[in-house]
Amino acid sequence: MGASDFSKLPHIGEALRRKEDYRFLTGAGNYTDDIRLDNMTHAVFVRSPHAHANIKSINKAAALAAPGVVAVLDGPDVVDAKINGLPCGWLITDTSGKPMNEPPHPILANGKVRYVGDHVAMVVAETLEQAKNAAELVEVEYDVLPAVVDVRQAKSATALHAEAPNNHCYNWAIGDKAAVDAAFAGAAHVTKLDLINNRLAPNPMEPRAAIGSYNRASDEYTLYVSNQNPHVERLLMTAFVLGLPEHKVRVIAPDVGGGFGAKIYLYAEDVCLTWASKKLNRNIKWNCDRSEAFLSDAHGRDHSSHAELAIDKDGKFLALRVHTDANLGAYLSTFSTAVPTILYATLLAGQYATPQVYVEVDAWFTNTAPVDAYRGAGRPEATYLLERIVSRAAFELGMTQDAIRSKNFITQFPYQTPVALQYDTGDFHALMNHANKLGDLAGFPARKAASAAKGMLRGIGYSSYIEACGLAPSNVAGALGARAGLFECGEVRVHPTGSVTVFTGSHSHGQGHETTFAQVVAARLGIPVENVDIVHGDTGRVPFGMGTYGSRSISVGGAALMRALDKIEAKAKKIAAHLMEAGDADIDFANGEFSVKGTDKKIPFGTVALTAYVPHNYPLDKLEPGLNETAFYDPTNFTFPAGTYICEVEIDPQTGVTKIDKFTAVDDFGTIINPMIVEGQVHGGLVQGIGQALMENCVYDKETGQLLTGSFMDYTMPRADDFPDFAIGHECTPCTTNPLGTKGCGEAGAIGSPPAVINAVLDALAPLGVKDFDMPATPHRVWEAIQAAKA
Repeated sequence: MGASDFSKLPHIGEALRRKEDYRFLTGAGNYTDDIRLDNMTHAVFVRSPHAHANIKSINKAAALAAPGVVAVLDGPDVVDAKINGLPCGWLITDTSGKPMNEPPHPILANGKVRYVGDHVAMVVAETLEQAKNAAELVEVEYDVLPAVVDVRQAKSATALHAEAPNNHCYNWAIGDKAAVDAAFAGAAHVTKLDLINNRLAPNPMEPRAAIGSYNRASDEYTLYVSNQNPHVERLLMTAFVLGLPEHKVRVIAPDVGGGFGAKIYLYAEDVCLTWASKKLNRNIKWNCDRSEAFLSDAHGRDHSSHAELAIDKDGKFLALRVHTDANLGAYLSTFSTAVPTILYATLLAGQYATPQVYVEVDAWFTNTAPVDAYRGAGRPEATYLLERIVSRAAFELGMTQDAIRSKNFITQFPYQTPVALQYDTGDFHALMNHANKLGDLAGFPARKAASAAKGMLRGIGYSSYIEACGLAPSNVAGALGARAGLFECGEVRVHPTGSVTVFTGSHSHGQGHETTFAQVVAARLGIPVENVDIVHGDTGRVPFGMGTYGSRSISVGGAALMRALDKIEAKAKKIAAHLMEAGDADIDFANGEFSVKGTDKKIPFGTVALTAYVPHNYPLDKLEPGLNETAFYDPTNFTFPAGTYICEVEIDPQTGVTKIDKFTAVDDFGTIINPMIVEGQVHGGLVQGIGQALMENCVYDKETGQLLTGSFMDYTMPRADDFPDFAIGHECTPCTTNPLGTKGCGEAGAIGSPPAVINAVLDALAPLGVKDFDMPATPHRVWEAIQAAKA
């Protein structure tokens, strides 16, 4: 079945209410902290108060003597148990041809700590209060070393790891440098830009949590964990860290209260609990509190970049040249090395037919929390840089922001970019035109005049993003350094009554899979959506899958289900042919009914399902009973959602307060399964992206390495009253590389919105002489920029 046929099926494009919402809204969700096991103990981690220090000694005596304490485990215990460090899932090869510098990432610090919050010891006690009290009794003597938190100063700072001299992990590049340099030599105009992409704390509503459990009778482990990626977590933990047979470990991710990328990874706490559950023969629970989350969850972004755009006399782009310093934090996290390379540099062509692009990335270690994928993972960083420099070029050339973009849009597809990716389809002019109309561009001058009459400044900002979703294919990713496959698996189990249970490797943590996947299956089989149940998140029940991230669920996980449904339909047609005494080739299937071509003979899907399990009149010599099928899907290419966003801000020049007055988002997500869920995803992404642009920022003290924004008192999160009603629109060019025609929608809002906001702020401040500043555009920063321009 092709994408165009699929999009016409019942239930596709229908705004069904989410099946899972009833249990969430009535408090019936089952999260990791809701799980109660017998013989439960509680863990608390002793964390480093220093950003960089040698550990001279650890005295556990007082803690071990405290009431209720079961054990205190530290780095030497880990070494004695021969437990390896946490692995990095993506190997980057340096431009020199050598592998990146890959220092160990111990689950408990071994002789040295490298960021505030680094794991020093784990205290296990009968109650959480006893564990907390005992943790304060662990005496650690440190020899404090100089710390570095700014990626631009990493090269000259004290080395964190012996394996990484000068704190350098790798130098990586893509594109034709000579061709780019030649294009710049002949350019009529060159726009230059230096910018910082600020560090973010993910802050899911549910902090991380885990329970380690060991069964002596079966010699099996179970890890309950708030995670986006149960199978990958199990694979990394068993194969690379603990050295256990994979079938002896079961990872269960129950309901997960948000992830945004921060719950993709294998964390030290998960390994510690799993290991200690056998060592102590006790079930062990750990709940991360919010302060710990700020310190120890993988952070996002943190790039420092210089970009140059070469333009001809007619305003056409000739070449883009970029150098980025990427902050990896103190250790390599699971996918951290791929984010500023494969997921960033390859998107710097954007929507534009720029003939040449050259990108060079240096990645560095600093005394900060590890940095990894956060909603969008590399794509927001690329879009922010590209869309900022495009708008800057428009300002310098006296062009409008929409005009310079329209002049340079790609118009022919498929389109091979100069940075590896090939876009299969799109219509970027349609997105721009739709956004201008929906955002009432024609009325902007009147709104600007009205703001001026109140003594306010109004600006408009554009962002035309493209992203790569459904990370693929496995063989290409493997050649680029991926240490795992990037396929997905789906099993469709048809029951004798005609109802269906689906087992998918795609994990839901807020995306609405239980509804969307049910719509896909119900549409194909012509049955009610309520007759389809979705099972995910349990390696003991679900075939091996690669989890949920990178907006891959429907385009990769959904495509795997479509392949399984193809097999279901093929077998069911054979059964229907036997029942109606016809040939297999003469059977049609539509709207839940099998029919014989050219006749009025038909039978419903339920009859065929029952016959499969009650084969009284069934060709057992030709078909085995049952109607269950499993399929794997490995994409042949990424999918490429795209959009144009327009932001209008109003700024009070006396206070620097910036208000988002209008925001328009027009996206191309290909085929849309459930528009209500898609709109919710866009709203959530916009809020996170605008939060980065105006408010959010992880700040470390440059001298001590202390996290200064370690609570909601210091790290500003957006609230509902910070936003207007968003104007949401859609165009559709179906993806050509998966059978559903879908492209993915989960990250778009967070990718496209930050540059639209900052471009709007700079447009508003341009009459005052303000040319640039970095995110976030807090009132203080905006006011300072205004005062500096006046001076």
